[in-house]
Amino acid sequence: MPDTDDQPYAAWIGRQQSDRDRLTPEHAFRWCATFDLERPSDGIMPQGIHFALCTPQARSDTLGEDGHPARDDSTSSFLPPFPMPRRMWASSAIQFVAPIALGAAIKRTSRVISIKEKEGGSGKLAFVDVEHEVSADGRLSVRETKTLVYRDAAASDVPLSPPELAGTTFDPAEWEAHRALTPDPRLLFRYSALTFNTHRIHYDAPYARDVERYRGLVVHGPLTASLLLQLAANELGENALRTFKFRGMSPAIAGEPIHLVMRKTDDGFELGAFAEDGRQVMKASASI
Repeated sequence: MPDTDDQPYAAWIGRQQSDRDRLTPEHAFRWCATFDLERPSDGIMPQGIHFALCTPQARSDTLGEDGHPARDDSTSSFLPPFPMPRRMWASSAIQFVAPIALGAAIKRTSRVISIKEKEGGSGKLAFVDVEHEVSADGRLSVRETKTLVYRDAAASDVPLSPPELAGTTFDPAEWEAHRALTPDPRLLFRYSALTFNTHRIHYDAPYARDVERYRGLVVHGPLTASLLLQLAANELGENALRTFKFRGMSPAIAGEPIHLVMRKTDDGFELGAFAEDGRQVMKASASI
């Protein structure tokens, strides 16, 4: 598809790539150890394990300054070479079709389905929707549409994000399920290792502060989503969800408590993650 003035990255829409993996017991048990989960006695893994399968395999000498694989205008570049350097996993809409078992041969087919650019309050923004289809032993297991956001570089004098914790305290009284925990740098390191994620905001505090202007190490969005999936499993049973959607609202900072909550709604379940002072970190919804 040719480029146009209105869609300079139109050629990337429809691009596909496929990756293969195997859910070895060693990898599965590292996932369980990271989250203090018991190893599954039936060999069926919890929902969310697909985040750690078919992870990026870019060579170290092809990584950009932020740690993500560099992008260019070649036909082998799956994502467009936006000039905006900051990248964020903004949201996902996930359909769980079938559980994934230990030893399964995994194939993930990814396709760019839309690209949109616009001006935001902090500068230019680009939104890329990528559809993943994850199969285990030839059977579709997970379908996910992930939205990535690219943003302009942060000015050196912009206030650190998020603001310092306010004096208020989160009140979980309106929620039916609640779990509080404090993600620390060890958890972030393990999750980065599980997902082969080299984005420096998760482990390089000076970079996170001085370049991307975060107040501390940033908790991965899919890490928070994984914790919400585990809250749902505790309440509803393993592999009970049919759909799960999440959207990042504000950064969660390592070393600070977060509150994971869930309640029943008319059409399913509402979930959320909140900072200690009540600032919402993530919105989510699910159905069974």
